[in-house]
Amino acid sequence: MAPALSPHPAHHELRDRWAAAVAAAGGTVSPEPYADALLARWGEPQRRYHTTDHLLAVLRHIDVLEVYAAEPALVRLAAWFHDAVYLPDRSENEERSARLAERALPELGVDASRTGEVARLVRLTVTHDAADGDGNGAVLCDADLAVLAGEPEAYAAYAAAVREEYGFVPDDAFRAGRADVLRQLLALPRLFRTPYGTGNWEADARRNMAAELARLTA
Repeated sequence: MAPALSPHPAHHELRDRWAAAVAAAGGTVSPEPYADALLARWGEPQRRYHTTDHLLAVLRHIDVLEVYAAEPALVRLAAWFHDAVYLPDRSENEERSARLAERALPELGVDASRTGEVARLVRLTVTHDAADGDGNGAVLCDADLAVLAGEPEAYAAYAAAVREEYGFVPDDAFRAGRADVLRQLLALPRLFRTPYGTGNWEADARRNMAAELARLTA
């Protein structure tokens, strides 16, 4: 049995979104119990950034970007699963999340081909490196990274939440590791793969990350 959910004002919207995505993907089984189980995962106490707020933000970004996706419903299902398994001290979260999708979606009546695409998209969030022509992958990855382009205050809140998730890591080690991640991202020729992401988020994301890197290495 899934643990009891704490009240959250977005849960009604999220359940509706889940049901719509499952139906659009060809699901034939009632999706409600699965919504509750997934929302319980997204509400686990070790999470500070990877919460239902993040899930809803990614889904809303997909709403903006869906014109670039071949199968928006599958991208939305991948968003639900992409951090469904999340332990900050583990490195296999995306793989375990993909396997969860591979178990759950067939139980909902989603066919093997669509289930495989959802699992592929979840695994893609390890690198966020969607290939040219991969519209589904570009939309999911851009939606997941859109937080990097927030207003400075929102970005600061995101960075603080990430630090809280890694509260078990000493400050010096966290600063060094986070700085390495930021350098790797800033070295990429482009962070976003959709035209919208490139035009609306790229510059702001680079500005935010460069400012955070400067703070970490000061």
